[in-house]
Amino acid sequence: MHPRAPKLLEDIRSAADFVKTATDGLALQQFKQNRMLRQAVERNFEIIGEAIRRLEKDDPDTAARITGYRRIIAFRNVLIHGYDVIDPAIVWSAVEVDLAPLLVDVQALLKSVG
Repeated sequence: MHPRAPKLLEDIRSAADFVKTATDGLALQQFKQNRMLRQAVERNFEIIGEAIRRLEKDDPDTAARITGYRRIIAFRNVLIHGYDVIDPAIVWSAVEVDLAPLLVDVQALLKSVG
């Protein structure tokens, strides 16, 4: 594993934990109505995507062990470059569908490095 990989994995874990905690117990309608929460969640998904992009550059084998890592990077690009067309329902779907498997993968990778 590349020397920077554990730090990048920890950044991913931290941002994903934030999203999980900030959205716990909420529904899509509550998410849509709370601009500050939406922007905080979007920002943390940007961090996740950027960290995975850097991980892919530094350590492609480790990045490949994260389910859907290329799709996560693409989502980050949409969030950053398509800020004006972001549908909160799509972001919410990432919270509900993609976050838990991401955390499982990243925690397993972090455990493997001690």
